[in-house]
Amino acid sequence: MKRHDATLTTRLDIARLSPELVAAAAKLPTATLHEAAKKIGALPSAIRPVAPGFRCAGSALTVHSPGGDNLWLHRALEVAQAGDVMVVFANGAHEHGYWGEIMTTMAKVKGLAGLVIDGCVRDGVLLGEIGFPVFARGLCIQGTGKDFGAIGWINHPVLMGQVVVQAGDLIVGDADGVVAIPHARAAEVVAAGERREADEAAILRRLEAGETTMAVYGWH
Repeated sequence: MKRHDATLTTRLDIARLSPELVAAAAKLPTATLHEAAKKIGALPSAIRPVAPGFRCAGSALTVHSPGGDNLWLHRALEVAQAGDVMVVFANGAHEHGYWGEIMTTMAKVKGLAGLVIDGCVRDGVLLGEIGFPVFARGLCIQGTGKDFGAIGWINHPVLMGQVVVQAGDLIVGDADGVVAIPHARAAEVVAAGERREADEAAILRRLEAGETTMAVYGWH
């Protein structure tokens, strides 16, 4: 069987976000970032944290993988950098365990910030114990193959639900879900999110003082 040359469909020269911007984004809820970006970037709600308390923020390292095959995820791990969030589209084949304890251990050692996959993973209890943030559609024990002739892509655009994720985009995940913000808008959206959080804190103080939402928002 002819082997595909992975370098032909792998990009290494992607623009990553500054650590300072990622740290600021990590403090904001995903819903706040989604609203601050004018309601864009919400990834499918089926993609959830595998264990309670998982949260991630970082620059997207995108992977378009053939369905039922995780070789391209291994290849992506090899070129990933500390702080990356691996974002994987598995060609719509959700019912496979694309990721587990072995890959999680490597990702944690390399300093990745998380995994977001439009598919399933395995070793759920162990992933929680290791503490590396994984966001997936669920758990599945069905195995994957490794077809060295199959074509995949690393750091090319991937479609997650209705959202196109580009390499280097801001990815933030928390208990509510995952949001992707375009790289060029990340600083603007984080700043808007910080203002939104401050505004909501003021609203909460008014509500705690006895006002109603109808009065606070002027909806009468």
